[in-house]
Amino acid sequence: MSDFDSEWAKMLGGEVYEATHPRFLELLQQTREKLWEYNSMHPGREAEREAIIRSLLGHCGKRIHINQPFRCDYGCNISVGENFFANFNLTILDEAEVTFGDDVFIGPNVSIYTACHPLDATERNTGVEWAEAVHIGNSVWIGGGATILPGVTVGDRSVIGAGSVVTRDVPADTVVAGNPARVVRTLVPRD
Repeated sequence: MSDFDSEWAKMLGGEVYEATHPRFLELLQQTREKLWEYNSMHPGREAEREAIIRSLLGHCGKRIHINQPFRCDYGCNISVGENFFANFNLTILDEAEVTFGDDVFIGPNVSIYTACHPLDATERNTGVEWAEAVHIGNSVWIGGGATILPGVTVGDRSVIGAGSVVTRDVPADTVVAGNPARVVRTLVPRD
């Protein structure tokens, strides 16, 4: 296993890793170039845009739509289920795995983060970090301007209120809102 492969495995495993390793920086640049092409492409060129997204993401369902602009760090750590829709300005920092179930709808200006940094400034300045995976269940709706922090799991059929900052797991069949997001309503699932 190469030095980089070891650091990549640490990153995906939630361990502290060297985020400034030159190969990480190369991969980030390659992703930015693909995203520049995607975000600059005429919206009517749907087949070409979809091909770029499919080449970026680790897994995609058959029906997905991501409005331009879209931003991510690597893309390959993102898995998207069937019938996925994301509005403008979705940002995903995918140093760890980010998974979306089926029938997920995302409003504009949503951010999902997996990257974590040391609180100690001296340690932080060395360029080390770690990442915590984010998992979004089936039939979830994420309102515009919401932010989901590292390590969060959102249960099936839940709703994240617009502008919410989600700092902890969201149970299935609930509506959460606020900063930090709290359960404001329980939903009754339909058969």
